[in-house]
Amino acid sequence: MGTPREWILHVDLDQFLAAVEVRRRPELAGRPVVVGGDGDPTRPRQVVATASYEARAHGVRSGMPLRTAQRRCPDAVFLPSDRPAYDAASAEVMSVLRSFDVPVEVLGWDEAFLGVASDDPEAFAEQVKAAVVERTGLTCAVGIGDTKLQAKTATGWAKPGAVARLTRDEWFERLGDAPASDIWGIGPRTAEKLRALGIHTVLDLARTDHAELAATFGPTIGPHLRLLGLGGDDDPVRAEPRVAKGRSHEETFTTDLPDPADVRDRVDRMARGLVDEVAPEGRRVTHVAVKVRTASFWTRTRSGKLPAPTLDPAAVAAHALVVFDRFELDRPVRLLGVRVTFEEPASGSPPTDPGTAAGGEHQDAIRSTMEP
Repeated sequence: MGTPREWILHVDLDQFLAAVEVRRRPELAGRPVVVGGDGDPTRPRQVVATASYEARAHGVRSGMPLRTAQRRCPDAVFLPSDRPAYDAASAEVMSVLRSFDVPVEVLGWDEAFLGVASDDPEAFAEQVKAAVVERTGLTCAVGIGDTKLQAKTATGWAKPGAVARLTRDEWFERLGDAPASDIWGIGPRTAEKLRALGIHTVLDLARTDHAELAATFGPTIGPHLRLLGLGGDDDPVRAEPRVAKGRSHEETFTTDLPDPADVRDRVDRMARGLVDEVAPEGRRVTHVAVKVRTASFWTRTRSGKLPAPTLDPAAVAAHALVVFDRFELDRPVRLLGVRVTFEEPASGSPPTDPGTAAGGEHQDAIRSTMEP
Protein backbone atom coordinates (compact mmCIF):
# COMPACT_ATOMS: atom_id res chain seq x y z
CA MET A 1 0.00 0.00 0.00
CA GLY A 2 1.35 3.43 -0.97
CA THR A 3 1.55 6.57 1.07
CA PRO A 4 -1.89 8.14 1.66
CA ARG A 5 -2.55 11.30 -0.32
CA GLU A 6 -2.57 14.69 1.41
CA TRP A 7 -5.88 16.55 1.47
CA ILE A 8 -7.25 19.72 2.97
CA LEU A 9 -10.68 19.58 4.58
CA HIS A 10 -12.77 22.64 5.34
CA VAL A 11 -15.31 22.21 8.13
CA ASP A 12 -18.12 24.77 8.28
CA LEU A 13 -20.88 24.59 10.88
CA ASP A 14 -24.44 24.90 9.60
CA GLN A 15 -26.39 28.06 10.60
CA PHE A 16 -24.05 28.25 13.59
CA LEU A 17 -25.57 30.99 15.73
CA ALA A 18 -29.11 29.78 15.16
CA ALA A 19 -28.05 26.18 15.77
CA VAL A 20 -26.50 27.10 19.13
CA GLU A 21 -29.75 28.78 20.16
CA VAL A 22 -31.83 25.78 19.08
CA ARG A 23 -29.47 23.45 20.94
CA ARG A 24 -30.25 25.15 24.24
CA ARG A 25 -33.93 25.63 23.34
CA PRO A 26 -34.92 22.35 21.65
CA GLU A 27 -38.52 23.51 21.39
CA LEU A 28 -37.36 25.87 18.62
CA ALA A 29 -36.30 23.02 16.32
CA GLY A 30 -38.02 23.34 12.96
CA ARG A 31 -39.18 26.90 13.62
CA PRO A 32 -37.83 30.03 11.92
CA VAL A 33 -35.21 31.56 14.21
CA VAL A 34 -33.51 34.93 13.72
CA VAL A 35 -30.51 36.02 15.80
CA GLY A 36 -29.29 39.60 15.96
CA GLY A 37 -28.89 42.69 18.11
CA ASP A 38 -30.90 42.53 21.31
CA GLY A 39 -33.54 40.38 19.66
CA ASP A 40 -36.17 43.13 19.50
CA PRO A 41 -37.28 43.65 15.88
CA THR A 42 -39.28 46.75 16.82
CA ARG A 43 -36.13 48.70 17.62
CA PRO A 44 -34.34 50.52 14.79
CA ARG A 45 -30.89 49.87 13.40
CA GLN A 46 -30.46 46.27 14.41
CA VAL A 47 -29.52 43.66 11.85
CA VAL A 48 -29.75 39.92 11.39
CA ALA A 49 -26.57 38.11 12.41
CA THR A 50 -27.88 34.80 11.16
CA ALA A 51 -31.16 33.10 10.37
CA SER A 52 -32.15 29.46 10.53
CA TYR A 53 -32.86 27.70 7.26
CA GLU A 54 -36.58 27.90 8.04
CA ALA A 55 -36.31 31.69 8.27
CA ARG A 56 -34.20 31.86 5.13
CA ALA A 57 -37.01 30.14 3.25
CA HIS A 58 -39.03 33.32 3.89
CA GLY A 59 -36.29 35.52 2.46
CA VAL A 60 -34.56 36.47 5.71
CA ARG A 61 -30.84 37.08 5.16
CA SER A 62 -27.80 38.07 7.18
CA GLY A 63 -27.27 41.82 7.34
CA MET A 64 -30.96 42.57 6.86
CA PRO A 65 -32.63 44.95 9.35
CA LEU A 66 -34.54 43.03 12.01
CA ARG A 67 -37.64 45.04 11.13
CA THR A 68 -37.47 43.80 7.55
CA ALA A 69 -36.92 40.25 8.75
CA GLN A 70 -40.05 40.48 10.90
CA ARG A 71 -42.11 41.69 7.94
CA ARG A 72 -40.87 38.82 5.82
CA CYS A 73 -41.30 36.22 8.54
CA PRO A 74 -43.70 37.43 11.24
CA ASP A 75 -43.79 34.00 12.89
CA ALA A 76 -40.02 33.92 13.45
CA VAL A 77 -38.54 33.71 16.92
CA PHE A 78 -36.17 36.65 17.41
CA LEU A 79 -33.29 36.15 19.83
CA PRO A 80 -30.45 38.42 21.01
CA SER A 81 -26.86 37.69 20.09
CA ASP A 82 -24.98 35.89 22.87
CA ARG A 83 -21.26 35.98 22.16
CA PRO A 84 -20.15 33.98 25.26
CA ALA A 85 -22.45 31.13 24.22
CA TYR A 86 -21.03 31.13 20.69
CA ASP A 87 -17.46 31.25 22.00
CA ALA A 88 -18.16 28.20 24.20
CA ALA A 89 -19.87 26.24 21.43
CA SER A 90 -17.05 27.00 19.02
CA ALA A 91 -14.49 25.79 21.56
CA GLU A 92 -16.42 22.51 21.88
CA VAL A 93 -16.34 21.95 18.13
CA MET A 94 -12.66 22.80 17.76
CA SER A 95 -11.87 20.36 20.58
CA VAL A 96 -13.65 17.64 18.62
CA LEU A 97 -11.68 18.47 15.47
CA ARG A 98 -8.37 18.39 17.35
CA SER A 99 -9.23 14.95 18.74
CA PHE A 100 -8.52 13.52 15.26
CA ASP A 101 -4.82 14.28 15.81
CA VAL A 102 -4.41 16.22 12.56
CA PRO A 103 -3.41 19.86 12.06
CA VAL A 104 -6.39 22.16 12.68
CA GLU A 105 -6.35 25.79 11.53
CA VAL A 106 -9.23 27.74 13.04
CA LEU A 107 -10.75 30.47 10.87
CA GLY A 108 -13.39 31.75 13.25
CA TRP A 109 -16.29 30.61 15.38
CA ASP A 110 -17.67 28.20 12.82
CA GLU A 111 -14.88 27.29 10.40
CA ALA A 112 -11.61 25.38 10.37
CA PHE A 113 -9.22 23.69 7.96
CA LEU A 114 -7.88 20.20 8.63
CA GLY A 115 -4.74 18.72 7.06
CA VAL A 116 -5.47 15.06 6.38
CA ALA A 117 -3.51 12.17 4.84
CA SER A 118 -6.06 9.65 3.60
CA ASP A 119 -6.88 7.30 0.76
CA ASP A 120 -10.57 7.99 1.37
CA PRO A 121 -11.08 11.64 2.35
CA GLU A 122 -14.86 11.36 2.04
CA ALA A 123 -14.90 8.64 4.70
CA PHE A 124 -12.71 10.78 6.95
CA ALA A 125 -15.04 13.74 6.40
CA GLU A 126 -18.04 11.62 7.37
CA GLN A 127 -16.24 10.63 10.57
CA VAL A 128 -15.66 14.29 11.36
CA LYS A 129 -19.31 15.15 10.75
CA ALA A 130 -20.50 12.27 12.92
CA ALA A 131 -18.15 13.16 15.77
CA VAL A 132 -19.18 16.82 15.75
CA VAL A 133 -22.90 16.08 15.88
CA GLU A 134 -22.50 13.29 18.46
CA ARG A 135 -20.39 15.35 20.86
CA THR A 136 -21.88 18.82 20.35
CA GLY A 137 -25.31 18.39 18.80
CA LEU A 138 -24.29 20.71 15.95
CA THR A 139 -24.12 19.77 12.29
CA CYS A 140 -21.51 20.78 9.74
CA ALA A 141 -20.61 20.55 6.08
CA VAL A 142 -17.18 19.43 4.92
CA GLY A 143 -15.37 20.43 1.74
CA ILE A 144 -12.39 18.48 0.40
CA GLY A 145 -9.70 19.84 -1.89
CA ASP A 146 -6.05 19.96 -2.87
CA THR A 147 -5.89 23.55 -1.60
CA LYS A 148 -7.66 25.64 1.02
CA LEU A 149 -9.50 27.55 -1.70
CA GLN A 150 -10.77 24.37 -3.32
CA ALA A 151 -11.85 22.90 0.02
CA LYS A 152 -13.71 26.05 1.04
CA THR A 153 -15.38 26.29 -2.35
CA ALA A 154 -16.50 22.68 -2.07
CA THR A 155 -18.04 23.38 1.33
CA GLY A 156 -20.38 25.86 -0.30
CA TRP A 157 -21.73 23.01 -2.40
CA ALA A 158 -21.93 20.69 0.62
CA LYS A 159 -24.07 22.94 2.80
CA PRO A 160 -26.04 22.03 4.75
CA GLY A 161 -24.66 18.91 6.37
CA ALA A 162 -23.05 17.11 3.43
CA VAL A 163 -19.59 16.40 1.97
CA ALA A 164 -18.23 17.61 -1.39
CA ARG A 165 -14.87 17.44 -3.16
CA LEU A 166 -13.15 19.80 -5.61
CA THR A 167 -9.69 19.05 -7.01
CA ARG A 168 -7.22 20.72 -9.34
CA ASP A 169 -8.35 18.45 -12.17
CA GLU A 170 -11.93 19.70 -11.80
CA TRP A 171 -11.27 23.36 -11.06
CA PHE A 172 -11.72 24.85 -14.53
CA GLU A 173 -14.37 22.35 -15.60
CA ARG A 174 -16.59 23.36 -12.69
CA LEU A 175 -15.58 26.99 -12.13
CA GLY A 176 -13.86 28.26 -15.26
CA ASP A 177 -16.93 30.16 -16.48
CA ALA A 178 -17.93 31.40 -13.02
CA PRO A 179 -17.44 35.09 -12.18
CA ALA A 180 -14.05 35.83 -10.68
CA SER A 181 -15.93 37.47 -7.81
CA ASP A 182 -17.14 34.01 -6.76
CA ILE A 183 -13.63 33.15 -5.58
CA TRP A 184 -13.07 33.25 -1.84
CA GLY A 185 -10.74 36.18 -1.16
CA ILE A 186 -11.90 38.43 -4.00
CA GLY A 187 -14.05 41.24 -2.65
CA PRO A 188 -16.28 43.70 -4.50
CA ARG A 189 -13.61 46.38 -4.96
CA THR A 190 -11.10 43.91 -6.36
CA ALA A 191 -13.74 42.36 -8.62
CA GLU A 192 -14.56 45.81 -9.97
CA LYS A 193 -10.90 46.47 -10.77
CA LEU A 194 -10.61 43.07 -12.45
CA ARG A 195 -13.62 43.81 -14.65
CA ALA A 196 -12.01 47.11 -15.65
CA LEU A 197 -9.08 45.03 -16.91
CA GLY A 198 -11.44 42.81 -18.90
CA ILE A 199 -11.13 39.96 -16.40
CA HIS A 200 -14.61 38.59 -15.78
CA THR A 201 -14.36 34.85 -15.18
CA VAL A 202 -12.17 32.52 -13.16
CA LEU A 203 -10.56 31.33 -16.39
CA ASP A 204 -9.89 34.92 -17.44
CA LEU A 205 -8.06 35.50 -14.17
CA ALA A 206 -6.01 32.33 -14.50
CA ARG A 207 -4.92 33.30 -18.02
CA THR A 208 -3.89 36.85 -17.09
CA ASP A 209 -0.17 37.48 -16.87
CA HIS A 210 0.95 38.07 -13.30
CA ALA A 211 2.88 41.16 -14.40
CA GLU A 212 -0.34 42.79 -15.62
CA LEU A 213 -2.02 42.03 -12.30
CA ALA A 214 1.01 43.29 -10.38
CA ALA A 215 0.84 46.58 -12.27
CA THR A 216 -2.67 47.18 -10.93
CA PHE A 217 -2.65 45.46 -7.55
CA GLY A 218 1.00 45.54 -6.57
CA PRO A 219 3.82 42.96 -6.59
CA THR A 220 2.32 40.87 -3.78
CA ILE A 221 -1.44 40.97 -4.28
CA GLY A 222 -1.27 40.74 -8.09
CA PRO A 223 0.46 37.35 -8.35
CA HIS A 224 -1.64 36.11 -5.41
CA LEU A 225 -4.82 36.88 -7.35
CA ARG A 226 -3.59 34.84 -10.29
CA LEU A 227 -2.96 31.92 -7.94
CA LEU A 228 -6.56 32.21 -6.80
CA GLY A 229 -7.67 31.98 -10.41
CA LEU A 230 -5.63 28.80 -10.76
CA GLY A 231 -7.34 27.26 -7.73
CA GLY A 232 -5.19 28.47 -4.87
CA ASP A 233 -1.65 27.91 -3.70
CA ASP A 234 -0.10 25.11 -1.65
CA ASP A 235 -0.29 26.94 1.67
CA PRO A 236 -0.46 24.15 4.27
CA VAL A 237 -2.83 23.88 7.20
CA ARG A 238 -1.15 25.64 10.10
CA ALA A 239 -1.97 24.34 13.56
CA GLU A 240 -0.48 27.32 15.36
CA PRO A 241 -2.87 30.11 16.41
CA ARG A 242 -3.90 32.42 13.61
CA VAL A 243 -2.21 35.81 13.73
CA ALA A 244 -4.74 38.54 13.07
CA LYS A 245 -3.78 41.00 10.35
CA GLY A 246 -5.73 43.79 11.98
CA ARG A 247 -8.45 44.80 14.35
CA SER A 248 -11.52 46.93 13.88
CA HIS A 249 -14.49 48.45 15.60
CA GLU A 250 -17.77 49.51 14.03
CA GLU A 251 -20.78 51.26 15.52
CA THR A 252 -24.26 51.99 14.20
CA PHE A 253 -25.71 54.98 16.01
CA THR A 254 -29.22 55.03 17.43
CA THR A 255 -29.53 58.60 16.17
CA ASP A 256 -27.68 59.92 13.12
CA LEU A 257 -24.74 62.18 13.92
CA PRO A 258 -25.21 65.50 12.07
CA ASP A 259 -22.22 67.34 13.57
CA PRO A 260 -18.90 66.64 11.76
CA ALA A 261 -17.00 67.60 14.90
CA ASP A 262 -18.85 64.90 16.84
CA VAL A 263 -18.07 62.34 14.14
CA ARG A 264 -14.39 63.30 14.15
CA ASP A 265 -14.34 62.88 17.92
CA ARG A 266 -15.77 59.36 17.52
CA VAL A 267 -13.12 58.50 14.93
CA ASP A 268 -10.40 59.75 17.25
CA ARG A 269 -11.70 57.69 20.19
CA MET A 270 -12.17 54.54 18.11
CA ALA A 271 -8.63 54.74 16.73
CA ARG A 272 -7.08 55.35 20.13
CA GLY A 273 -9.12 52.54 21.66
CA LEU A 274 -7.96 50.05 19.04
CA VAL A 275 -4.31 50.94 19.60
CA ASP A 276 -4.75 50.60 23.35
CA GLU A 277 -6.24 47.13 22.81
CA VAL A 278 -3.33 45.87 20.71
CA ALA A 279 -0.51 47.60 22.60
CA PRO A 280 0.11 44.60 24.92
CA GLU A 281 0.75 42.46 21.83
CA GLY A 282 3.52 44.79 20.70
CA ARG A 283 2.37 44.74 17.06
CA ARG A 284 2.79 48.11 15.40
CA VAL A 285 0.11 49.68 13.23
CA THR A 286 0.94 50.33 9.57
CA HIS A 287 -2.41 51.28 8.01
CA VAL A 288 -5.70 52.73 9.19
CA ALA A 289 -9.07 52.60 7.44
CA VAL A 290 -12.28 54.49 8.15
CA LYS A 291 -15.73 53.31 7.08
CA VAL A 292 -18.69 55.70 6.88
CA ARG A 293 -22.36 55.13 6.16
CA THR A 294 -24.58 58.20 5.91
CA ALA A 295 -28.29 58.52 6.66
CA SER A 296 -28.96 57.86 2.95
CA PHE A 297 -27.04 54.54 3.22
CA TRP A 298 -24.17 55.86 1.09
CA THR A 299 -21.30 53.67 2.32
CA ARG A 300 -17.60 54.04 1.62
CA THR A 301 -14.29 52.94 3.13
CA ARG A 302 -11.06 54.88 2.75
CA SER A 303 -7.65 53.93 4.03
CA GLY A 304 -4.14 55.25 4.36
CA LYS A 305 -0.63 54.14 5.25
CA LEU A 306 1.07 55.66 8.26
CA PRO A 307 4.45 57.34 7.65
CA ALA A 308 6.05 54.68 9.86
CA PRO A 309 4.80 51.70 11.90
CA THR A 310 3.78 52.86 15.36
CA LEU A 311 2.01 52.02 18.59
CA ASP A 312 1.42 55.67 19.44
CA PRO A 313 -2.36 56.16 19.87
CA ALA A 314 -2.10 59.86 19.06
CA ALA A 315 -0.27 59.21 15.79
CA VAL A 316 -2.75 56.55 14.67
CA ALA A 317 -5.73 58.70 15.64
CA ALA A 318 -4.29 61.69 13.79
CA HIS A 319 -3.88 59.63 10.64
CA ALA A 320 -7.40 58.22 11.01
CA LEU A 321 -8.69 61.79 11.03
CA VAL A 322 -6.69 62.60 7.90
CA VAL A 323 -8.35 59.63 6.21
CA PHE A 324 -11.78 60.64 7.52
CA ASP A 325 -11.42 64.20 6.24
CA ARG A 326 -11.11 62.84 2.69
CA PHE A 327 -14.83 61.98 2.75
CA GLU A 328 -15.96 65.66 2.70
CA LEU A 329 -19.29 64.63 4.21
CA ASP A 330 -22.39 66.80 3.88
CA ARG A 331 -24.93 64.40 5.43
CA PRO A 332 -25.51 62.93 8.91
CA VAL A 333 -23.57 59.77 9.70
CA ARG A 334 -25.43 56.57 10.52
CA LEU A 335 -22.51 54.14 10.92
CA LEU A 336 -18.82 54.60 11.62
CA GLY A 337 -15.97 52.11 11.66
CA VAL A 338 -12.21 52.20 12.12
CA ARG A 339 -9.74 49.43 11.32
CA VAL A 340 -6.02 49.23 12.03
CA THR A 341 -3.70 46.88 10.16
CA PHE A 342 -0.58 45.46 11.78
CA GLU A 343 2.92 44.81 10.57
CA GLU A 344 3.15 41.36 9.06
CA PRO A 345 4.98 38.87 11.28
CA ALA A 346 8.17 37.43 9.81
CA SER A 347 6.37 34.25 8.77
CA GLY A 348 3.19 36.00 7.69
CA SER A 349 0.36 34.18 5.98
CA PRO A 350 -0.88 35.01 2.46
CA PRO A 351 -2.10 38.57 2.02
CA THR A 352 -5.71 39.54 2.37
CA ASP A 353 -7.70 40.91 -0.52
CA PRO A 354 -7.38 44.69 -0.62
CA GLY A 355 -11.05 44.84 -1.46
CA THR A 356 -12.05 43.20 1.81
CA ALA A 357 -9.30 44.12 4.24
CA ALA A 358 -10.53 47.59 4.98
CA GLY A 359 -13.99 46.33 5.81
CA GLY A 360 -12.44 43.90 8.21
CA GLU A 361 -13.69 40.44 8.94
CA HIS A 362 -13.52 40.30 12.69
CA GLN A 363 -15.32 39.20 15.79
CA ASP A 364 -15.31 42.58 17.52
CA ALA A 365 -19.05 42.38 16.92
CA ILE A 366 -21.50 39.74 15.68
CA ARG A 367 -20.93 39.83 11.95
CA SER A 368 -23.82 39.82 9.54
CA THR A 369 -21.72 38.05 6.89
CA MET A 370 -20.36 35.28 9.05
CA GLU A 371 -22.05 32.26 7.56
CA PRO A 372 -23.81 31.30 4.34
